[in-house]
This record gives sequence, C-alpha cells and structure tokens, in this order.
Amino acid sequence: MKALTGWMAGVALAVSASAAMAQNESTNRVAVETAWSVFVEDEPKECWSVSSPTNTVNTRDGQVVSVQRGDILLFVTFRPGANVDGEVSFTGGYPFADGSTVTLDIGGTSFDLFSEGEWAWPASASDDAQIVAAMKRGTDASLTARSSRGTQTKDTFSLFGFTAAMDEAQSRCN
Repeated sequence: MKALTGWMAGVALAVSASAAMAQNESTNRVAVETAWSVFVEDEPKECWSVSSPTNTVNTRDGQVVSVQRGDILLFVTFRPGANVDGEVSFTGGYPFADGSTVTLDIGGTSFDLFSEGEWAWPASASDDAQIVAAMKRGTDASLTARSSRGTQTKDTFSLFGFTAAMDEAQSRCN
C-alpha cells in the first residue's frame, strides 16, 4: 500500500472528512438494494452506497468483549466535482490505533486501508477499483482493525445488493 504524504494526505483527509460529515447527516436516501442503501446530495453533487455490518466481533487479549462503538459503515462514494469515481471508505465507530491499517478481506483476497481517526481508505483510485471489482464478485466483506484502546474488531458486511446499489449511486452522479 502506498501511503499519502504531505499536502496530498491533508487534501484527501479534508475531502473525505467533509464527505463523511455529509454522509453521516444525509436524509436523502433514494434507493435500497437489499443490504445497501443509496444516498444523494446536490450541493456539492455527491452520491454513495452504504451498508452496516451483519456481524461484529470485538476482542481484547483473545477474549470477546463488549464495547461501545459509534456507527460502523462501509461506503462507495462518487463526487463528480472532485473527480471521485467509486471511492471506498470505512468508519469503524471508534478511533483506530495511530499508524495502524485496516484489513479488508473479500473472498480470501486482502486489501490494506490506511486509517486516520475513525476513517479508513485505500491508498489510490486503482486500489478503489480493485476493491469494488472484488465486492461485485464477493458475497461478504470483512474488515479487521485495532482501536486506539487495543481492541481488535472484525466487522462483516453482506455484499448482497452491492452491485445494484453502487450502479444506482454511480448513475445518479453521472
């Protein structure tokens, strides 16, 4: 995975942070495709498909533990004004451990996502495209991460309806 450095990382985080705020606050759901919903915002134009996990396991020192977490969501976002076409992002509902990566597994193929605060993303648009292609073929996606408090989390998302939801989001932003 290539890490973003300098001003590029700042721009990526600022863009994703503003998108995250819009995504967390939007009530403009325009479609539901099984496990995935589609949202659209007009100012600026932004469309995304999003899902919450079907299963979550939290462990510490190898033991399952109960922890409080915020929203746990997996997104694919389109922002035509920023030339973003299918950006994958994940929020785990807690701050990730500093310098840690999140591992995304789809059908035995693993991808590393870099993390900042409560969010994680692939390092490049080509990584996004590879992940989206795997998601279209897969049945579920599991994201494994470590919190700033040392809790290991594994969140599993159904990919049932993913392709239809992603296609809907993409068509609404074209």
